[in-house]
Parts: sequence; structure tokens; C-alpha cells
Amino acid sequence: MRAVIQRVTQGTVTVEQETVGSIGPGLLVLLGVAADDVPQDADWMAAKICHLRIFEDDAGKLNRSLIDCRGEMLVVSQFTLYGDCRKGRRPSFINAAAPEKGESLYRRFVDQVRQEGVTAATGLFRSRMDVALVNQGPVTLIVDSP
Repeated sequence: MRAVIQRVTQGTVTVEQETVGSIGPGLLVLLGVAADDVPQDADWMAAKICHLRIFEDDAGKLNRSLIDCRGEMLVVSQFTLYGDCRKGRRPSFINAAAPEKGESLYRRFVDQVRQEGVTAATGLFRSRMDVALVNQGPVTLIVDSP
């Protein structure tokens, strides 16, 4: 799995001009599922992101997690994170999971985040989405599962 994590003050996802997911302060997670990912990758990734210390403490150090801050998470499926642009002019998506597997592991990730006690909103899998956010910091990280 691959995640692009952005610390935000707010985020929304709309599909056909209807808001399907919205959060206040927390994290926007663009989540890609690889063809060889397994359920344990979703579990690991959810725990890693929920406990990643990327929020500032009173001293201004990145020392607090999403759980510590009681932040929310907006999770958006993003198979294009596995686009390979090294050859030619059109990305290859051969490393991305098939839609059925991708959706299953995406949903497992969201369920695991909620089990960590984090309020999670989502986009709409396999839809054309408009994602809006206010990036805080900015803080943007890329996390790959082992």
C-alpha cells in the first residue's frame, strides 16, 4: 500500500456536486493498493498513520499523533499512486490492484482506522471525485507498507 498523507485543517470530497465525505482538522489520506498487497498491509498502514507523530506539541515539535489530537481522517482511493511513468508517455498501472481487491483492502483500511478510535470519512470508490483541502503546515508525507 502507498499513502500520501496531508495534514489539513479541513477536507471534502464531492461526487457530482454532492459532498460524500468531509472532515475538520486531521489528515487527508490518498490511498493506493498494490496488486500484491494483503490484508496485513491495510492493518499495518492504518496503525502507522493513526499513530504517526506529525502534529505539533506545545513546544512546536512534531510529537503528537492524529489520535493524540483527536483529529479526523478523510480517506480517498487513489490507484494512480501506482502509476509507473519511467517508460513512454503514458503511465502504466500494472502494479495497482484490480478494482475488487483494491476496494476490499481500502475498506479494510478504513475499518481499521475506525477501530483505532479515529473518525473517518471517505470518498466514493471508483468515482470521479473532486477533493478540496486546506493543507496545514504544509505537512505532506508518503508512507509505503513493508
